[in-house]
Amino acid sequence: MSGPHFLQIPGPSPVPERILRAIDQQVIDHRGPTFQKLGHEVLDGLHAVFGTKQPVIVYPASGTGAWEAAIVNTLSPGDKVVMAETGQFATLWQKLATRFGIEVDFIPGDWRHGVDAAQIEAKLAADKTGAIKAVMVVHNETSTGALSDIASVRKAIDKAGHGALLMVDTISSLGSAPVKHDEWGVDVTVSGSQKGLMLPPGLSFNAVSQKALAASKTNKMPRSYWDWNEMISFNGKGFFPYTPATNLLYGLKEALAMLNEEGLENVFARHRRLAEACRAAVKGWGLEILCQDPKVYSPILTGIVMPQGHDADNFRKVALENFNISYGAGLGKVAGKVFRIGHLGDCNEAILMGALAATEMSLELANVPHKKGGVDAAMASLLAAKSGAEKVRLSA
Repeated sequence: MSGPHFLQIPGPSPVPERILRAIDQQVIDHRGPTFQKLGHEVLDGLHAVFGTKQPVIVYPASGTGAWEAAIVNTLSPGDKVVMAETGQFATLWQKLATRFGIEVDFIPGDWRHGVDAAQIEAKLAADKTGAIKAVMVVHNETSTGALSDIASVRKAIDKAGHGALLMVDTISSLGSAPVKHDEWGVDVTVSGSQKGLMLPPGLSFNAVSQKALAASKTNKMPRSYWDWNEMISFNGKGFFPYTPATNLLYGLKEALAMLNEEGLENVFARHRRLAEACRAAVKGWGLEILCQDPKVYSPILTGIVMPQGHDADNFRKVALENFNISYGAGLGKVAGKVFRIGHLGDCNEAILMGALAATEMSLELANVPHKKGGVDAAMASLLAAKSGAEKVRLSA
């Protein structure tokens, strides 16, 4: 088909031309002074987006590698942790922890809400012996479209008077929603490059607190490649102990520059604005949003429940074949029942409106019961937001 492909999955997100051009450079000596300068720039630049003054460690890996690094640097076989079943990615992290011999108390969920901090508080309050070593939660659950309140989880841990580490997966929220590692009292923030940072897959991150670093000195889990302490030692001089993903680091430098140029608060406001418009379209179509709690609606993606008797994957097929647009599939428990529209990273009003127009036409072609006017509702939402912003600008 002519024209660009609309990649509206909730990550990997489209890579801006600026970042592609930054990556498109010759490899350099990763032990030389030019790389050292690059290393310092990206390692220092990551602090603002993570909301931390603590070390941020970069691995050539997917987000799963960052999950593994968080576990092997802080926990020991047989340790107990608490996790919340908010969706597919919480479930996968739970499975990974179990493979390392970790005992997981997995709080069941319906995949339609965020983390319930009260349930975590109750688990910790009942743990009189301190057997629970960590609380592990997903910030933005990419499979459902729920953005959990991490500050409330920290309050729950503190209210219970418990010493458990707090580990948070921000793989799909970093760069698209506020991540406040220090303010929220997070011990390990896990993330990846291919969502809000607008990079190709291939970089993963651990932001780590001093408490987490202390745990890494005494825990019993074997590790080599993932070891924080060796990484931090080399990072202090702008280098890495192993061969780094040099060209992705070029891209990371450009991604951080783009976020800083727009301003993080403006980036977050843009994501909220686009998400509100997408939800307005879904409601206009008379369809159901997967996340049932408006307080935790995600600014990164919207999960949409298909009407009974209609297959989400068939709808996605119709949309791809007719309009060259890709949506996120339903995962795990909601496979075939849900499709997901991503509105993250390098996305603006025009891109979203094109995607929503394709969606409304695809609903018609796939014979999915819906009302007309979802696109109009989204447009009205965006115009209202722009009008409000303009009034604020003129009054300033």
